[in-house]
Amino acid sequence: MTERPVAAPFGYLRPHLVLWAGAFAGFYRPETEELARLDPVSRFLYSARSVILIISAQAAVIAGLLAAREHAFHVLAFLLVLLGFVTLHMISNLSNDYFGYRRGHDTAGSPRMRYTVHPLAGGALDRRTLLTGIVILVGIAAAITAFFVATRGWPAVGFAGVGLALLLLYDAAPVPLKAIGLGEAAAFVVWGPLMVGGGYAMIAGRISAAAFLAAVPYGLGVASILVGKHIDQLDFDAGHGNRTLPVLVGEGRARALNRAVLVAMYVATAALILRGVLAPFSAVVALALPSAVRAASLMQRPRPASPPPGYVGWPLWYHRVCLIHNRVFGWLYVLGLAAGTALPAIRL
Repeated sequence: MTERPVAAPFGYLRPHLVLWAGAFAGFYRPETEELARLDPVSRFLYSARSVILIISAQAAVIAGLLAAREHAFHVLAFLLVLLGFVTLHMISNLSNDYFGYRRGHDTAGSPRMRYTVHPLAGGALDRRTLLTGIVILVGIAAAITAFFVATRGWPAVGFAGVGLALLLLYDAAPVPLKAIGLGEAAAFVVWGPLMVGGGYAMIAGRISAAAFLAAVPYGLGVASILVGKHIDQLDFDAGHGNRTLPVLVGEGRARALNRAVLVAMYVATAALILRGVLAPFSAVVALALPSAVRAASLMQRPRPASPPPGYVGWPLWYHRVCLIHNRVFGWLYVLGLAAGTALPAIRL
């Protein structure tokens, strides 16, 4: 009897997994030759700007570690918080593009079309596929919310209500928050107190003032990313009626503000260590200072007229350096919390 060759494990999936993983690595835009061979899943992942989803994953991990430190960690609750945060972030990115396209902002000359795949304007997805994907993601988020409402009660309703309101008000409202200079503050609230403090409450089953305080440095870091992006898009936004914070205060003041935000991240961390909210191990975030200095240094100078050779992600300039810094700061913040959880007796 002739034996049939056994297919290599995941032989069929391997090339697809490489494409999918690529959507979470590097920066926003795949290489030109890669665009042509994206499968439907990777097209959806690039359209959802999956590379930025790390900030929601980090927020969930920070919330989980804060709960573990208080001996209130529940695995299922943590996994659902992690999945829920990433899902909501994908919904936000996709709906942002949907409404931006409908309002006529995401055109061929817009910054959004140049630094990554646009689901509609770039032809990565058709309208039906995009809306179907959003509906599926909303279903997942609704199921997770229902679970926490059933197990955590009214606090889950409150956090979900605030999150939904900010999600809709940010871009879907007739006068969105990002068009009246409040989008940057909303980013701080969402990725700081709402995700970290609210995530802690869903994982631990109780609300903690310390968790809300510990959310401040990370929330500031995410806000710096959005401020940087809106500085990069200032000319375009001003010409299309998008009154973002940099449009309202001007480029020079916006760059100065973002440098102050970077400083505030480290000042807040130090204050929380001195107050005993964070363990001394959290001082490890000082290792991110070279990245912060680079970001602050770039923001002292106007953006160059053209990208350096080999630069990926243009016209994003301040946004990119702030994103890179926040990644480093976020993982070091996680490391400090993990060490403090493992060695709880060490406190100032």
